[in-house]
Amino acid sequence: MISDQELISRVVTRQDQHAFSQLVLRYQSQLRQWARRLCNGDTHLADDLAQEAFIKAYKALSAFRGDSKFSTWLYRITFNIAANRWRNKKIQWCELDDNEDVEQEHSEIDQYHAKKDLTAAMKCLSSAQQMAISLCFDDGFSHEEAAQVMGVPLGTLKTHVNRGKQKLQQQLSAWQGAFSG
Repeated sequence: MISDQELISRVVTRQDQHAFSQLVLRYQSQLRQWARRLCNGDTHLADDLAQEAFIKAYKALSAFRGDSKFSTWLYRITFNIAANRWRNKKIQWCELDDNEDVEQEHSEIDQYHAKKDLTAAMKCLSSAQQMAISLCFDDGFSHEEAAQVMGVPLGTLKTHVNRGKQKLQQQLSAWQGAFSG
């Protein structure tokens, strides 16, 4: 498999659109999922955000320095587009919850209620704490990558994560041990 850096180099030096299409194929699913979170589940708006992010990334690819992963840079572009839309009141702030179908089995009902409680607990967090926790735990970003996506210093990101985790722990204390054994 060709590395992101090699594909980027081909796009920048040879205007190789096929190389860029490989990057799009590699990241479009993840980016659309991230965009759906940012758009509170609105799939059409998320698709628009993702498309706009890929267009901006293509135009700015020569400015990509490689200080971070390409995916981190792409997520940051998407976040900036969404933030501009929020500022202009074109979209609502995200709530970062997923809607799941609930099966009738007891464990799945418990998981549903736990998820519902987690969603409610997440709403008690600041938007920065929600975003930091989502990036680190749902999307698997390292603290450094999440800080880059959010455009905040690493220490600030860690503070958002730690304070958010503390609040969630307090809010969800009733679930402690519910899924063990």
